[in-house]
This record gives sequence, structure tokens and C-alpha cells, in this order.
Amino acid sequence: MSVLPLVFTSGWASGVNAYAVVLLLGLFGATGLSDDVPEALQRPEILVTVGVLFLCEAVADKIPYVDSVWDSVHTVIRPATGAWVGALLAGQSGSVSDLTAALLGGSTALASHTVKAGTRMAVNTSPEPFSNIAVSTVEDLGVAGVVTLAVFHPWAAAVVAGALLFTGLAALCFLLSRVRRFLRRRARRREERRTAAAVGRRPGGAPYADRD
Repeated sequence: MSVLPLVFTSGWASGVNAYAVVLLLGLFGATGLSDDVPEALQRPEILVTVGVLFLCEAVADKIPYVDSVWDSVHTVIRPATGAWVGALLAGQSGSVSDLTAALLGGSTALASHTVKAGTRMAVNTSPEPFSNIAVSTVEDLGVAGVVTLAVFHPWAAAVVAGALLFTGLAALCFLLSRVRRFLRRRARRREERRTAAAVGRRPGGAPYADRD
């Protein structure tokens, strides 16, 4: 069976949470639940490293604005991880070239990362932090569920990942328009406050006396 469905799904998941993907696949292979996981992902030092990074992301990803900074840092890391995992999976199966799998995994990770980062920018326009926590938790659970499904039913997982990616891209277009409107309104309010402050002062800088 072609490994492409697993490569596509792991690429989508890497764009959302790359450390969770490597950790989950490595654990599935190390515990013997799957024979399709490359040995490179099962190495103890790899599992420990991504485990620590996963915990760091679990915290940073739930803090408003910190999550967007974290996403910016991972603009290269997530697609690179998707490409790396894809190449390893292809080398393990031998059913497709490493380059093809790397391109598929990397490009899919970049697309899903774009959706994630753009969505977080929109969520950060909300003044309360609970929406960030909720969105991050749903993302973590979604990655865990889809990667687990991919290990045992790769084609079904690829369909789910494709639907989520398409839905995310469509939602991102809507959310970005909301972000632009929010930024325009904020800029307009700042300009109005500056104008009001300027009108309320004499040419010499002292405020006008209250006429009431």
C-alpha cells in the first residue's frame, strides 16, 4: 500500500503541532503498535527531546500573543518537520521516492501551519484568554486523533485531514477579513483620540478651560 496517505496526514498534523506528530509516531513504533514507523523516530533521545518541546508548546500555544510569536518561530520548523517525517516514512515503505514524500509532507505542513497561524491572529483580537485555550486544546486533540487514525487507517485519516485543511483555508479567508476590519477600527479610534486631544488644547499646549 502506498505510504502517501500517511505522509499527507502527518504533514497536515505537523503544520499544527510538529512535536506531537513525532512523539506520537515514535511512541507507536517503540511500543510495537505499528511496524510502519521508521526507527529514527523511535530513538530515545528523539522522544525525550520532542516530549520536552511538546510540553513547551502546550503552554506557549495557550497564551494570547505568545502563541503568535511561537507560530512565527515555527514557520520553518513545522514544514521542515513535515518534509523530514514524510521522507522517513517513504524510506521505510519503499513505495514512493523520498523526495516526493518530502515535498508532499512539507507543502501540506506549510498550508496547515498558515491556517493555524492565521486563525490565532484572529483569535487574539478577542480580549479574553479562554478562546486561545479552547482552540489550542481542540488542535491538540485533533492532531492526536488524526495521527492515531492514520497509523491504523491511513486512507480514512487522509480524507479527514484533507477536509480539515480545506475547511481551515476557507475559514482563514473569513477570519482574515475580520482581522483587517478590527485593525482598521482600532486605527480609526486612535486617530479620533489624537484629533480630540489636539482640538482640546490651546496652541501653546495648555488645555482649554471647562466652559460649563
